[in-house]
Amino acid sequence: MPQRAVDPVIARSANIVADLAQLPEDQWFERKSGRIQPKKLAEAVVGLANAEGGTIAVGIHNGDADPPSVDRINDFRQVAHDFTSPPVRMLTEEHEIGDGGRLLILRVSPGDRVHETASGDCFLRVGDETKKLSFAQRLELEYDRGSAPFDGGPVDLPALSLSATRVEEYRATIGATTPERALTARNLLTPSGQVTTAAYLLFADHPQTLYPSAHVRVLRYSSITRGTGATLTLEDDSDTRCEGPLAEQIETATQAIERLVPRRRALGSSGRFEAQPIIPRDAWLEGLVNAVVHRSYSMAGDHVRVEVFPDRIEIASPGRFPGLVDPANLHDVARHARNPRIARALADLGITQELGEGIRRIFDEQRARGLTDPTFAQTQSGVRLVLSAADALSAATLAALPRGAIDTLAVLRRAARPLGTGQVEELAGIARPTAIRHLRALEQAGVVVWEGQSPRDPRAAWRIA
Repeated sequence: MPQRAVDPVIARSANIVADLAQLPEDQWFERKSGRIQPKKLAEAVVGLANAEGGTIAVGIHNGDADPPSVDRINDFRQVAHDFTSPPVRMLTEEHEIGDGGRLLILRVSPGDRVHETASGDCFLRVGDETKKLSFAQRLELEYDRGSAPFDGGPVDLPALSLSATRVEEYRATIGATTPERALTARNLLTPSGQVTTAAYLLFADHPQTLYPSAHVRVLRYSSITRGTGATLTLEDDSDTRCEGPLAEQIETATQAIERLVPRRRALGSSGRFEAQPIIPRDAWLEGLVNAVVHRSYSMAGDHVRVEVFPDRIEIASPGRFPGLVDPANLHDVARHARNPRIARALADLGITQELGEGIRRIFDEQRARGLTDPTFAQTQSGVRLVLSAADALSAATLAALPRGAIDTLAVLRRAARPLGTGQVEELAGIARPTAIRHLRALEQAGVVVWEGQSPRDPRAAWRIA
């Protein structure tokens, strides 16, 4: 069930405990027993505040109601003041759950500074876990949080400057009772009621009025190099500027990329040769979304740029990786959004999920197609993602393989699981002797592995090495 279901459940559920117990815990939602110690609850509160904020339901354990005692409820209400430093901004709600029990809902706002528990420990919400940070990780977090997140700053405009239609659609999505409460629930208004930068970028009809660089530009080149001046290889009618609110930018850019990305004939999921984009759609779409969500909007004069070449797609985003992101070890990236309000709102809209999950998906999509791994380069002012259409196998390996072996390999890659010889034969649409010849050649090249007890083992299968 998507994360956006949390708020409608809290607002309208007839059986709030049962419904909240069924929701998966994620980046923004967590359940706790009513017997938890206030000091332990403070860890979860700090973790959410140091990430993107979120909701904690206190009074549920193993799918059943486990409400706090009356005296403990007051302790929990004071957790943000008594057990966090600096104090976390947190709102509390109480819901009656029968037999005099109360369910406590804690709504934690994202912090402008790094928060810690009263014992001096620092935590960060990463996916469905609250992780304790090492000293080095804390220093990185403090460095990145040197000032309040830019997307939480005020815009000197009245709330009427936002599109009423867009805000109303968002209200309905998250289940808030009024547009104002929807914006408040996601910290899209300042404590004094001013529109934040995040709200303006998300819900203004044309946020480029105040932030002209807040757009996506999609370009296609006829050559593998850009060229300059008279040798510029930019194709006619292949320079698209995608403006409007952020969700609309992503949609428009997606359409432009789908139109511009080169295609080549390859074995498709239907078992037939068909025109396929040189880069998997899910790979470049994740790259695009990450660039829009996590770019630095405080950097004037630069925009997200998607460049389509005959052999690759490059996506450039203003702003370096957030402090906890190690570009040399992206598979273990910690969740830390530069724009926590934007990230959460777009997650509510189903556009993005986890930062780390998205990066892992880019790698998985490239590898499933047998393409080289994506590369991330961090420059002085930004991050560049390169998605290459080059085969992951070396030129020497490719030259040594029999004709058609790559198509047989594609069957195994698409399946993403071990396949028997007969299954490969059927899916590739080739004769059994040909399938065996291709598979043996791939095995000798170290590309696939045969697993079985004997040649007659009915459970024997081929898998990607």
